[in-house]
Amino acid sequence: MAADDHAPSEQTDEAPGAAAAARGAAARGAAGTDAAGTDAAGTGPVPGIVKPLPAEWFVPRGTNAEMRWDTLRDADGGTGIGRHVPVERFFVRNHTSTPLIDPGTWRLKLFGTGLSGAPTADRPVEFSLGDLRALPAATISSLIECAGNARSYYRSQQQQSVPGTPWTLGGVGSASWRGVRLADVLRSAGLTADAVDVLPTGLDPSYIAGGTDYGPVRRPLPLAKALDDVLLAYEMNGEPLTPDHGAPARLVVPGWVGIASIKWVGTIEVADRPLYSPWNTDFYRMFGPDYPPGGGAVLTDQVPKSAFELAAGAVLEADSTHRLHGRSWSGAAAVRRVEVSTDGGRTWRRAELRDEPRAHNWTRWTFDWLPERPGPYELRARTTDHRGSTQPETAVFNREGYLFGAVVAHPVTVV
Repeated sequence: MAADDHAPSEQTDEAPGAAAAARGAAARGAAGTDAAGTDAAGTGPVPGIVKPLPAEWFVPRGTNAEMRWDTLRDADGGTGIGRHVPVERFFVRNHTSTPLIDPGTWRLKLFGTGLSGAPTADRPVEFSLGDLRALPAATISSLIECAGNARSYYRSQQQQSVPGTPWTLGGVGSASWRGVRLADVLRSAGLTADAVDVLPTGLDPSYIAGGTDYGPVRRPLPLAKALDDVLLAYEMNGEPLTPDHGAPARLVVPGWVGIASIKWVGTIEVADRPLYSPWNTDFYRMFGPDYPPGGGAVLTDQVPKSAFELAAGAVLEADSTHRLHGRSWSGAAAVRRVEVSTDGGRTWRRAELRDEPRAHNWTRWTFDWLPERPGPYELRARTTDHRGSTQPETAVFNREGYLFGAVVAHPVTVV
């Protein structure tokens, strides 16, 4: 099957699966929020999300909630949010709805031909949350970013039509994640030398689109990546995971597209052969005129991006020096430099980096700007990472609108 415009590659603004939404609504009623994911103040609506979604922090996107970049500066008395986004402000990407899972009864079940004794799905190796906490803990600082983040710019900047959630740049967030290395869990379960792939599966409701039930979200990982830097996390920013962000446990796959970081992990198949699911065959691959007829390779590394902590269309005063704030990142490597243009890309100057650049995370930067005269301006920011990749002027088109990494035009007006 070729990639479908309404496939799980990214959720469209139409909520998938009425039955799944109804189940999620019933669960959320027990959690003290209404079926639209709003609180008493009236925020939302976003079907399937548990936490409050204040309009000053989020933009609803179908079953998802996009972080607003322009409000990152309002925290801590105007000093802004640090490297890690608070849980309450972190974006939410759901294919269906957030499940509520009892951490006391939850079990992670591992099975497959890549484990000693080849345990089956009916007779798996099991780990409770307490078992995971008894293993050596690890903490990483890492971004999670939707593969479709910035998708809307294919249309608005390049006049190319793509389906799916029309994210601007807010389908991304950085957090401190604590848990156990997936490698330690696999070895504790009896990993063999014959293992090739691991297939984590979430406990979210089945994804239904176009009359097809694709089942819960699941996507294989090659063993080399699983043993490298993947974390099975049970804490986020020093607290237990919350439902919308994968409780009781989720994967964090540094540098890779967000679909790899499966939330609400329930089972992991370990096999001595390559494994497949719709999420690495039909979806989350590149289709289009510049890719092979059967589709490009499975998406892995994220591409470089930059964003201003400023509303598009912001009005700034003339005859004043404005300190512009922003963040840049790349899935493949740490940021090397950031450049800013205040004249639509004709000239560029270096921004000042405010963090020590790290792989798999963003780097905050500032840029001082004194506008010469009132009128409309187009700000741009671009980054170059330590592998030498620089954000291009245009992104290569693909049918699902993945991995838009081109420089984004940011309009402002000076008065």
